[in-house]
Amino acid sequence: MTKPRIYIDGQEGTTGLRLRQMLEQRQDLELLLIPAEERKNPKKRAEFLAAADLAILCLPDEAAAEALELAGASRARIIDTSTARRVHPDWVYGLPEISPEHRETIRQAPRVANCGCYPVSFILALRPLIQAGLLDPQAPYTLNAVSGYSGGGRKMIEAYEQAPRSPRPADAALPLCLYSLDGGHKHLAEMHHFSQVANPPLFVPSVAQAYCGMLVSMPLPAGHFAQAGIGPQQVWEVWQAAYADCPFVRPVPPDKNATQLREGKFLDLEGCNFTNRVELYAFGKPDQGLVLVGRLDNLGKGASGNAVQCMNLMLGFKETTGLSA
Repeated sequence: MTKPRIYIDGQEGTTGLRLRQMLEQRQDLELLLIPAEERKNPKKRAEFLAAADLAILCLPDEAAAEALELAGASRARIIDTSTARRVHPDWVYGLPEISPEHRETIRQAPRVANCGCYPVSFILALRPLIQAGLLDPQAPYTLNAVSGYSGGGRKMIEAYEQAPRSPRPADAALPLCLYSLDGGHKHLAEMHHFSQVANPPLFVPSVAQAYCGMLVSMPLPAGHFAQAGIGPQQVWEVWQAAYADCPFVRPVPPDKNATQLREGKFLDLEGCNFTNRVELYAFGKPDQGLVLVGRLDNLGKGASGNAVQCMNLMLGFKETTGLSA
């Protein structure tokens, strides 16, 4: 049986490198690797796109658009990890856990737009609660998130890893920082579109002094719930039912929350690193409101791992092949 041929356009970038590392271990596919000196040669890229059964674009928005032009009428199916096509009607959004029907749509899709890292937790935490009638979709939603610096790509990685240490030995070279404070973050469109909230959320992202990892927290005042008395247990029960057949979504039972907290207090950023797992937590009390938290690897379920998951579905492999939960 012929092995499917996979080409990564952008194999030297952060997402592309993680993908390459994951796929090089596979014996059930053929990875097409363009010579380093040819990776920006449009003619050579077009040849590799034409030779592939499936191409994964690990490129900025404009370069991904160029790659699609180079692909032309190629028979290659495409997974695009850039931002530009995630809410485009001609593309399928690459987050299999949205619903069983959505997973099947990905299996058949010629063009899949891989999800962004921050939206994974927001969509997977809120969407089933809105569908179950627990949350008011018209309520104003907020999320605060912190990511490892690899989420900013090569320039940010270099900035963090080359920054001189502070004169104060206890301080990191570059501390945690907030960004996109004007409300224009590129992930807002997909958060709004696929979560089923009525309005885009208020989003405050930040970057930590850690290579990878991600925490997304969503505070829910009691008034956001459709009825009084909704607590962590009811939230967990909805999640558990919604994701019972989803191998990479792990809703943590409220009575187990404390076991995941360092010293019983701290939920660390890096708990899902180098996996394709996303953990969902519900903290708080019904009369005070709840805080929902998603934890994942921004390069795993937030980027490269999720792309491999979609690739597996599109090529007929078992969804979990080559991935760690």
